[in-house]
Amino acid sequence: MSNHIPLSDLRKSYEQGALDEHESASEPLRQFEGWLSEALARGVPEPNAMTVATVGESGRPSTRIVLIKDCDARGIVWYTNYHSRKGRELEAHPFAALQFHWVEMERVVRIEGRVEKVSAEEADRYFASRPLSSRIGAWASPQSEIIDGRGTIVARAADYGLKFGLNPPRPPHWGGYRLVPDYWEFWQGRASRLHDRIAYRLQDDGSWQRQRLAP
Repeated sequence: MSNHIPLSDLRKSYEQGALDEHESASEPLRQFEGWLSEALARGVPEPNAMTVATVGESGRPSTRIVLIKDCDARGIVWYTNYHSRKGRELEAHPFAALQFHWVEMERVVRIEGRVEKVSAEEADRYFASRPLSSRIGAWASPQSEIIDGRGTIVARAADYGLKFGLNPPRPPHWGGYRLVPDYWEFWQGRASRLHDRIAYRLQDDGSWQRQRLAP
């Protein structure tokens, strides 16, 4: 008996929506906010989850999923351990690509740009708003480092919980990143694989050039 999974036979027809370059927003942030609001309204599971792609010193890419925590004209914000693999890679190459995939709506959003750290004041405000267990976890986890087992993290969390009580400060190695976009792409699934792709490229004068891409 073969355990082969017939992946080549999997098929899906995308028929939920359309995206026209003449009807899309003139600025990508407005288009993104509209799609994100719609995802929230439709109850899409974790609509704030996004893939972050970075590149290490060797040129080898890596990805992981994080949660968007802020979005405005300045860029897209998420928080993490600065000593993690993504933190080290962003230190070496401060550029990244983001991707949102809202399966239920047959939509994908891709965003590219340079990355900078948020201010200490911004990081402090967000850290203070997190649940106590998450604040303790930021101290307990040496993110991306090899550990002996789960017991190591549990013990470290207990130790830091005793040390800080109900008011742990923000760790100096923990904070936010902001991706400042210079490229956005919006993908809407369509029938017969003739998908809609609308790209926005930042111009030297600060305006956005909007173009349709072949699927």
